[in-house]
Amino acid sequence: MKLIFAKLAVVSVLLGAALSGCVVTPVPYRGEVVGYAPPAAPFEAVVGVAPAPGYFWVGGSYFWEGGRYAWHPGYWQAPRPGYHWVPHAWVHANNGWHMHPGHWVAG
Repeated sequence: MKLIFAKLAVVSVLLGAALSGCVVTPVPYRGEVVGYAPPAAPFEAVVGVAPAPGYFWVGGSYFWEGGRYAWHPGYWQAPRPGYHWVPHAWVHANNGWHMHPGHWVAG
């Protein structure tokens, strides 16, 4: 019985050492190219009240997920002094529709 626990301990240590070298990093946005335009954005009737003064509304947008357009509703965003928000946009180019995700720009 002690031999089984010893082997299990050795395997656990070796497995832990092997996995400690694994690093998971997010995949950088590579841009999606879609053959057809996104549907018209639905009307977001309920925006509600800003959670704090200065917050602004980021309108919802379609994102390409799992081979189809998926709607992500809008949300309130805290301001960033010295920056302005550029909203999500789908842009048509020669080979299809490209998503330009929303982002902050200095100035």
